[in-house]
Amino acid sequence: MAEKENKIVLEREYIVPLRVGWLKTHKYKRANKAVKTLKEFLARHMKVYDRDTRKIKVDILLNNELRFRGIKKPANKIKVKAIKYDNGEVVVKLVELSKHVEFELAKKAKAQAKLLKLQSETKAPEIKQEKKEEAQANSEETKEKTESSKEAELKMEKSRAKEAKHTSKTSQETPKIQRKALQK
Repeated sequence: MAEKENKIVLEREYIVPLRVGWLKTHKYKRANKAVKTLKEFLARHMKVYDRDTRKIKVDILLNNELRFRGIKKPANKIKVKAIKYDNGEVVVKLVELSKHVEFELAKKAKAQAKLLKLQSETKAPEIKQEKKEEAQANSEETKEKTESSKEAELKMEKSRAKEAKHTSKTSQETPKIQRKALQK
């Protein structure tokens, strides 16, 4: 048996006052309290059975909008669209998307379109050819790295030899003189 599509029972738009709820809590809990206040408001106004807030599903964009300014300073009021289905679930969405949310959605859509375009353009022979070119480039880089490391070792040996040549043997052989006060 295929699952039935849930039928819409009730659909409404509300401007929910959130400040009343989150002003009563600590600053670091305000965004969470704003979400709870939203759910309680909708449970009361959408006639959810036993006012069960677990049956109210908040959209991701709405949640992000509530927390946009941070946890300590959530939105004061927000305009939402609530849809109640015949199974008792209520889905809550934003009515009007703010500019920054629209920008983020457009950015994600553009990135997805670009990814799909790249996937459709790339083919198996081109991938093999690119891998061969990368392997050649990597082998050339490793050769250059080994040559440069050999040159660095030679320079270090030359500098050590030069230092050994210019140091006096007498300064190395003389023992350190300690103060008599420290010997006691």
